[in-house]
Amino acid sequence: MVEPVERDSRGILHPGAGLERFRLARVAPSRTVARFVDRYWLTSWSLPAGGRHEQVVLVHPVVNVVFEPAGATIGGVRRERFTRELTGAGRVLGVMFRPAGFRPFLGGPMSTLTDTAVPLSTVLPGAAALERAVADALAGGVPDAEIVSLVDRALTAHLPAERQQSEDTTVWAERIATDRELRRVDDVARLAGLSVRGLQRRFADHVGIGPKWMIRRYRLYEVAERAARHETVDWAALATELGYADQAHLVRDFTAAVGEPPARYAGRGPR
Repeated sequence: MVEPVERDSRGILHPGAGLERFRLARVAPSRTVARFVDRYWLTSWSLPAGGRHEQVVLVHPVVNVVFEPAGATIGGVRRERFTRELTGAGRVLGVMFRPAGFRPFLGGPMSTLTDTAVPLSTVLPGAAALERAVADALAGGVPDAEIVSLVDRALTAHLPAERQQSEDTTVWAERIATDRELRRVDDVARLAGLSVRGLQRRFADHVGIGPKWMIRRYRLYEVAERAARHETVDWAALATELGYADQAHLVRDFTAAVGEPPARYAGRGPR
């Protein structure tokens, strides 16, 4: 089930402030495409003349294909914060793949896409026609569901029929996202029935980053979500709950990823 952003804002820093300035809708893929795609997302905004908003995102460790008027790009796993400046009015469609979900489309190691973006046309045959159709639909005010259906049908035509090795990696990666008991790479390796080195190679090939980095990213999402809700948080207890050695390690990781300590992030509120 695709959760609305009001219940799951993971990755959107200071979501309260951002959602006052843009609309974010999420739509589930068809059952067939859901083998590889987590959700479609559509963002639209209309700011007053001279207005601007910088939205900072701690991107999920997955591929996003983003359709804009100028064309479509494939964005690999991005390890640093990403800032998008919004001005005027606009509308964008994104396809958020499941972890390792883009590997069958790329046909090569996902590490080649890490921290970079390439035109969709370099990977997906016939992308130019799809890009034009989506751009026209976005500009023409076509309803979200119709645009999603257009892209969903295009992806269906490129799906592999046989099960892919990367689909096993998807299962393990999604367990990392939801199971707090998986705190160490050793834990995930046991789940997968692989050596630690074998798991690391699999993640580099299928996801684009290592399992340790993914574990840390999803735990930081948990911290940011609690801080964004302005809960009273016992940071030392939360550090233990999430598998950190102590509060100092949690604060260090959060500050490096988000740009400020968790207590300050929680105290800033909308801006």
